[in-house]
Amino acid sequence: MTVPVSRPPLPQRLCAAAIDACLSFFVSFITGVRPKFEGDLDFSPEKKVYFANHASHGDFMLVWISLPQRWRDVVRPVAGADYWLGGRVRRFLIQNVFRALLIDRKGGSPQAVTAQMGEALRQGSSLIIFPEGTRNTDDDVLLLPFKSGIYHLARENPDVKFIPIWIDNINRVLPKGKLLPVPIICDVNIGGEIQLFPGEEKDAFLARARDALLALAPESKRLLPAPAPHTDYRQTGLPGSGKEQ
Repeated sequence: MTVPVSRPPLPQRLCAAAIDACLSFFVSFITGVRPKFEGDLDFSPEKKVYFANHASHGDFMLVWISLPQRWRDVVRPVAGADYWLGGRVRRFLIQNVFRALLIDRKGGSPQAVTAQMGEALRQGSSLIIFPEGTRNTDDDVLLLPFKSGIYHLARENPDVKFIPIWIDNINRVLPKGKLLPVPIICDVNIGGEIQLFPGEEKDAFLARARDALLALAPESKRLLPAPAPHTDYRQTGLPGSGKEQ
C-alpha cells in the first residue's frame, strides 16, 4: 500500500526546508562531496530512476545532496515504512524532508512493491533505489549482483530513464555499527541514462545496468573479483522491500 504524501502546513514546510539545508551542509562538510557528471545528461523535470551502489546508511543522503535542485524537487527515496514510521523524528524527516516513497516490507509482495513504485513514477516522481538489495559490507567485493526489481520496474515503465550513480568511500564515513561519522572525502559519479531496449531479456538488462554502474567506479577498484553469479531473481532487491538477503 502506498503511503500518501500530502502537502503539510506552511510551518512544517519551512521547518523541513531548514532541516534539509542543515543536513545538506553537514553531510557536504563531513564528506566534501562534489558530484561528477559523466557523459550527456538531460536536465529535464521528467521522471527518472536513480540507482546506486549500497554500502552505508548514508548512501541515499549523498545521492540526495548530489542531485541538481531541479531534480531533487521531484525525487523520492524508496524506504521501509516500518522503520521510518517508528518514531516522531524519523517520521517527520522521511515524510517532510525527504518525501520518501514508503513501502510495506513486512507483508508486501515484490509485485506490489514494483507496482507501488510504478504508480509514483506515473504521478511524476523520480525515485532513488539500490538494486543490490542490501548493504555490501564485503571490502573484497566491489558490487553485489542486482536483484530483478530494477528490471521489472523498467519493463513496466519503458519510458523511464535510469541513471547510475556510484558512491565511493561513504562506508568509511559511516562504518556499520557506528553512530558518529568520520570526516572522509567521498565521490559521487553520476553516469549517462540507460533504458530498457524493446524485447531486452531480464538477465541482459541486469548485466547492462550493473556494467553502467561499475563503469563509474574508481579504476583501481574495478580489479576486485566479481561475486558468484546470483540466480534467484524473484526478489525485488529494493531498499525496504523486506526481500533483502
